[in-house]
Amino acid sequence: MTTVSKKHTHSEYESELLRVRENLLRMAGLVEQMIGDSVKALLERDDALADATIEADHKVNRFEVETDELCLLILAKRQPMASDLRFITLAMKMVTDLERIGDLAVNICERAQALDEMAPARITSSIPRMTEVAMGMVRDAINAFIEADADKAQDVWERDRELDELYHVLIGKMQSRMHEQATSLERGMHVQAVGKFLERIGDHATNLAELVVFMVKGKDVRHLGKL
Repeated sequence: MTTVSKKHTHSEYESELLRVRENLLRMAGLVEQMIGDSVKALLERDDALADATIEADHKVNRFEVETDELCLLILAKRQPMASDLRFITLAMKMVTDLERIGDLAVNICERAQALDEMAPARITSSIPRMTEVAMGMVRDAINAFIEADADKAQDVWERDRELDELYHVLIGKMQSRMHEQATSLERGMHVQAVGKFLERIGDHATNLAELVVFMVKGKDVRHLGKL
Protein backbone atom coordinates (compact mmCIF):
# COMPACT_ATOMS: atom_id res chain seq x y z
CA MET A 1 0.00 0.00 0.00
CA THR A 2 2.83 2.38 0.86
CA THR A 3 4.59 1.65 -2.45
CA VAL A 4 1.50 2.54 -4.48
CA SER A 5 1.14 5.79 -2.55
CA LYS A 6 4.77 6.75 -3.23
CA LYS A 7 4.36 6.02 -6.94
CA HIS A 8 1.22 8.09 -7.02
CA THR A 9 2.94 10.97 -5.24
CA HIS A 10 5.92 10.79 -7.58
CA SER A 11 3.60 10.88 -10.59
CA GLU A 12 1.86 13.97 -9.21
CA TYR A 13 5.22 15.64 -8.62
CA GLU A 14 6.39 15.00 -12.19
CA SER A 15 3.07 16.34 -13.44
CA GLU A 16 3.52 19.51 -11.42
CA LEU A 17 7.02 20.08 -12.78
CA LEU A 18 5.68 19.55 -16.29
CA ARG A 19 2.97 22.15 -15.69
CA VAL A 20 5.62 24.68 -14.64
CA ARG A 21 7.53 24.05 -17.88
CA GLU A 22 4.37 24.27 -19.96
CA ASN A 23 3.32 27.51 -18.28
CA LEU A 24 6.72 29.04 -18.98
CA LEU A 25 6.56 28.04 -22.64
CA ARG A 26 3.01 29.32 -23.08
CA MET A 27 3.74 32.55 -21.24
CA ALA A 28 6.90 33.13 -23.28
CA GLY A 29 5.03 32.40 -26.51
CA LEU A 30 2.36 34.90 -25.56
CA VAL A 31 4.76 37.72 -24.67
CA GLU A 32 6.77 37.05 -27.85
CA GLN A 33 3.56 37.45 -29.86
CA MET A 34 2.71 40.60 -27.92
CA ILE A 35 6.07 42.13 -28.86
CA GLY A 36 5.48 41.42 -32.54
CA ASP A 37 1.86 42.58 -32.50
CA SER A 38 2.64 45.77 -30.61
CA VAL A 39 5.18 46.84 -33.23
CA LYS A 40 2.90 45.71 -36.05
CA ALA A 41 0.19 47.93 -34.57
CA LEU A 42 2.71 50.78 -34.58
CA LEU A 43 3.90 50.29 -38.15
CA GLU A 44 0.45 49.62 -39.63
CA ARG A 45 -1.40 52.16 -37.47
CA ASP A 46 -3.72 49.37 -36.32
CA ASP A 47 -5.54 50.61 -33.24
CA ALA A 48 -7.63 47.43 -32.93
CA LEU A 49 -4.50 45.28 -32.82
CA ALA A 50 -3.03 47.53 -30.16
CA ASP A 51 -6.19 47.11 -28.07
CA ALA A 52 -6.09 43.32 -28.49
CA THR A 53 -2.44 43.21 -27.46
CA ILE A 54 -3.11 45.28 -24.35
CA GLU A 55 -5.96 42.91 -23.48
CA ALA A 56 -3.63 39.90 -23.90
CA ASP A 57 -1.53 41.22 -21.03
CA HIS A 58 -4.25 40.11 -18.59
CA LYS A 59 -3.54 36.52 -19.64
CA VAL A 60 0.18 37.06 -19.03
CA ASN A 61 -0.61 38.28 -15.54
CA ARG A 62 -2.73 35.21 -14.86
CA PHE A 63 0.11 32.96 -16.01
CA GLU A 64 2.44 34.70 -13.58
CA VAL A 65 0.09 34.26 -10.63
CA GLU A 66 -0.74 30.65 -11.49
CA THR A 67 2.90 29.66 -11.97
CA ASP A 68 4.01 31.38 -8.76
CA GLU A 69 1.29 29.58 -6.80
CA LEU A 70 2.21 26.24 -8.36
CA CYS A 71 5.90 26.72 -7.56
CA LEU A 72 5.11 27.66 -3.96
CA LEU A 73 2.88 24.60 -3.66
CA ILE A 74 5.68 22.34 -4.91
CA LEU A 75 8.16 23.89 -2.48
CA ALA A 76 5.76 23.41 0.42
CA LYS A 77 4.53 19.90 -0.39
CA ARG A 78 7.46 18.20 -2.12
CA GLN A 79 10.54 19.79 -0.57
CA PRO A 80 12.49 19.33 -3.84
CA MET A 81 16.22 18.82 -3.68
CA ALA A 82 19.20 19.90 -5.79
CA SER A 83 18.40 20.57 -9.46
CA ASP A 84 14.61 20.51 -9.01
CA LEU A 85 14.84 23.11 -6.25
CA ARG A 86 16.97 25.33 -8.47
CA PHE A 87 14.55 24.87 -11.36
CA ILE A 88 11.53 25.85 -9.27
CA THR A 89 13.09 28.91 -7.65
CA LEU A 90 14.43 30.19 -10.98
CA ALA A 91 11.09 29.58 -12.69
CA MET A 92 9.53 32.00 -10.20
CA LYS A 93 12.09 34.63 -11.14
CA MET A 94 11.59 33.99 -14.86
CA VAL A 95 7.83 34.55 -14.82
CA THR A 96 8.51 37.95 -13.25
CA ASP A 97 10.75 38.92 -16.19
CA LEU A 98 8.20 37.59 -18.67
CA GLU A 99 5.43 39.59 -17.01
CA ARG A 100 7.54 42.74 -17.28
CA ILE A 101 8.17 42.02 -20.96
CA GLY A 102 4.40 41.87 -21.43
CA ASP A 103 4.12 45.26 -19.72
CA LEU A 104 6.69 46.71 -22.12
CA ALA A 105 4.69 45.41 -25.10
CA VAL A 106 1.69 47.23 -23.63
CA ASN A 107 3.82 50.39 -23.37
CA ILE A 108 4.64 50.08 -27.08
CA CYS A 109 0.93 49.75 -27.88
CA GLU A 110 0.19 52.91 -25.93
CA ARG A 111 2.81 54.79 -27.96
CA ALA A 112 1.38 53.29 -31.16
CA GLN A 113 -2.05 54.61 -30.25
CA ALA A 114 -0.63 58.04 -29.50
CA LEU A 115 1.16 58.09 -32.88
CA ASP A 116 -2.02 56.93 -34.61
CA GLU A 117 -3.61 60.26 -33.71
CA MET A 118 -0.83 62.16 -35.52
CA ALA A 119 -0.11 62.59 -39.20
CA PRO A 120 1.48 59.48 -40.78
CA ALA A 121 5.27 59.54 -40.93
CA ARG A 122 8.08 57.17 -41.83
CA ILE A 123 9.29 55.07 -38.88
CA THR A 124 13.02 54.42 -38.71
CA SER A 125 14.10 51.03 -40.06
CA SER A 126 15.82 50.26 -36.75
CA ILE A 127 12.46 49.41 -35.15
CA PRO A 128 11.65 46.26 -37.20
CA ARG A 129 15.16 44.88 -36.73
CA MET A 130 15.11 45.63 -33.00
CA THR A 131 11.78 43.81 -32.78
CA GLU A 132 13.17 40.77 -34.58
CA VAL A 133 16.21 40.61 -32.30
CA ALA A 134 14.18 41.12 -29.11
CA MET A 135 11.63 38.43 -30.02
CA GLY A 136 14.39 35.97 -30.86
CA MET A 137 16.16 36.66 -27.57
CA VAL A 138 13.03 35.96 -25.53
CA ARG A 139 12.25 32.79 -27.48
CA ASP A 140 15.79 31.42 -27.26
CA ALA A 141 16.19 32.29 -23.57
CA ILE A 142 13.14 30.22 -22.67
CA ASN A 143 14.18 27.36 -24.95
CA ALA A 144 17.61 27.41 -23.32
CA PHE A 145 15.91 27.14 -19.93
CA ILE A 146 13.71 24.22 -20.94
CA GLU A 147 16.63 22.45 -22.65
CA ALA A 148 19.12 23.37 -19.87
CA ASP A 149 21.43 24.70 -22.61
CA ALA A 150 23.98 27.15 -21.21
CA ASP A 151 25.60 27.78 -24.61
CA LYS A 152 22.29 28.87 -26.14
CA ALA A 153 21.75 31.11 -23.13
CA GLN A 154 25.13 32.78 -23.60
CA ASP A 155 24.28 33.45 -27.25
CA VAL A 156 21.18 35.32 -26.06
CA TRP A 157 23.05 37.85 -23.94
CA GLU A 158 25.67 38.32 -26.65
CA ARG A 159 22.87 39.40 -29.01
CA ASP A 160 21.92 42.11 -26.54
CA ARG A 161 24.89 44.09 -27.85
CA GLU A 162 23.27 44.25 -31.29
CA LEU A 163 20.04 45.48 -29.74
CA ASP A 164 21.91 48.19 -27.84
CA GLU A 165 23.71 49.28 -31.01
CA LEU A 166 20.43 49.45 -32.95
CA TYR A 167 18.93 51.54 -30.19
CA HIS A 168 21.81 54.03 -30.36
CA VAL A 169 21.37 54.23 -34.16
CA LEU A 170 17.66 54.90 -33.69
CA ILE A 171 18.33 57.65 -31.15
CA GLY A 172 20.83 59.29 -33.50
CA LYS A 173 18.41 59.25 -36.43
CA MET A 174 15.48 60.56 -34.43
CA GLN A 175 17.53 63.32 -32.80
CA SER A 176 18.65 64.51 -36.24
CA ARG A 177 15.12 64.36 -37.60
CA MET A 178 13.68 66.28 -34.64
CA HIS A 179 16.42 68.91 -34.94
CA GLU A 180 15.67 69.43 -38.65
CA GLN A 181 11.87 69.44 -38.27
CA ALA A 182 10.48 71.02 -35.14
CA THR A 183 7.01 69.68 -36.00
CA SER A 184 8.28 66.11 -35.60
CA LEU A 185 9.38 66.61 -31.98
CA GLU A 186 6.44 64.85 -30.29
CA ARG A 187 6.39 62.05 -32.83
CA GLY A 188 10.12 61.54 -32.44
CA MET A 189 9.83 61.28 -28.68
CA HIS A 190 7.23 58.50 -29.02
CA VAL A 191 9.41 56.58 -31.49
CA GLN A 192 12.42 56.91 -29.21
CA ALA A 193 10.33 55.55 -26.34
CA VAL A 194 9.41 52.50 -28.44
CA GLY A 195 13.10 51.89 -29.08
CA LYS A 196 13.80 52.16 -25.35
CA PHE A 197 11.06 49.65 -24.56
CA LEU A 198 12.53 47.17 -27.07
CA GLU A 199 15.99 47.68 -25.60
CA ARG A 200 14.60 46.94 -22.12
CA ILE A 201 12.94 43.78 -23.43
CA GLY A 202 16.43 42.70 -24.49
CA ASP A 203 17.66 43.38 -20.95
CA HIS A 204 14.94 41.14 -19.50
CA ALA A 205 15.77 38.41 -22.02
CA THR A 206 19.40 38.70 -20.90
CA ASN A 207 18.25 38.27 -17.30
CA LEU A 208 16.46 35.08 -18.35
CA ALA A 209 19.57 33.80 -20.09
CA GLU A 210 21.76 34.50 -17.06
CA LEU A 211 19.36 32.51 -14.88
CA VAL A 212 19.74 29.56 -17.26
CA VAL A 213 23.52 29.57 -16.83
CA PHE A 214 23.05 29.64 -13.06
CA MET A 215 20.62 26.73 -13.25
CA VAL A 216 22.91 24.62 -15.45
CA LYS A 217 26.33 25.50 -14.03
CA GLY A 218 25.55 26.89 -10.59
CA LYS A 219 27.49 29.98 -11.61
CA ASP A 220 26.11 33.47 -11.03
CA VAL A 221 26.86 35.50 -14.16
CA ARG A 222 24.38 38.32 -13.61
CA HIS A 223 25.67 41.56 -15.17
CA LEU A 224 28.89 39.89 -16.31
CA GLY A 225 27.63 39.55 -19.89
CA LYS A 226 27.72 43.33 -20.29
CA LEU A 227 31.07 44.00 -18.64
